[in-house]
Amino acid sequence: MQFMELSGVDILGYAAGLITAFTFLPQVLKTWKTKSAKDVSLAMFLIALTNQILWLAFGILRADPVIIITNAVMLFMTSIMITLKLKYNHS
Repeated sequence: MQFMELSGVDILGYAAGLITAFTFLPQVLKTWKTKSAKDVSLAMFLIALTNQILWLAFGILRADPVIIITNAVMLFMTSIMITLKLKYNHS
């Protein structure tokens, strides 16, 4: 697929993927700013991490760039959030 050949469905997929990819950004920024993760659910982020690994593998096997990019970014955001949770859980 060339860049100039994006269909409306492709554009919709990339837009949805972009928004999904940054779902956890507000929580990451809040936790980083307040240095507190006391009320953040570690279990939720561990489930999300597992989900993103599976979706990333699925996207790679299907060679679907929307799924790959979305879940790679989500995996990165989730990893940051888990790190912040472990670091600032005491606050």
